[in-house]
Amino acid sequence: MPSDAVLYQAAALCLTYPDDDFRARLPLLREAAPQLREFVDHAALTPPRELAAHYVQVFDFENRYSLYLSRWHDGDTRRRGMSLVRFEELYRAHELEFTGEEPPDYLPAVLEFTARTGDLHLLSEYRGTLDRLRARLADFGTPYASVLDAVCATLPAGTGGRTVS
Repeated sequence: MPSDAVLYQAAALCLTYPDDDFRARLPLLREAAPQLREFVDHAALTPPRELAAHYVQVFDFENRYSLYLSRWHDGDTRRRGMSLVRFEELYRAHELEFTGEEPPDYLPAVLEFTARTGDLHLLSEYRGTLDRLRARLADFGTPYASVLDAVCATLPAGTGGRTVS
């Protein structure tokens, strides 16, 4: 398990919809992953409805900020279906069955997988995508960019990785 497992798990939680369970976990996230303090402090100080509305504005309305990694490379094509199968096969190779409501390329699921298994393959393969998402989030001015900053800081410098040009 990588030394950054706690960070990956915490980042996964930060990138999911900010419901009541998320808010209850903020003190634990702040303590466990100091790299995420900027985002966690923002989330703690932002009224719940405002934080939820911002999440929806950033991640639900625009594909520009998609948390679905294969969509960056494959778009909504048949090729994406094959990529999703590869994600599921990798999960199964680690004796994990993906049962989430989201597709298996959902970044919080990939972060949780990495935290549980120590396998950096998917994060490394999609490093270019993560960098591009991080840049777009920073340009948009959302605190979610700091979550991607922390994750990307743990990964080897990429030479591009999977992304759409």
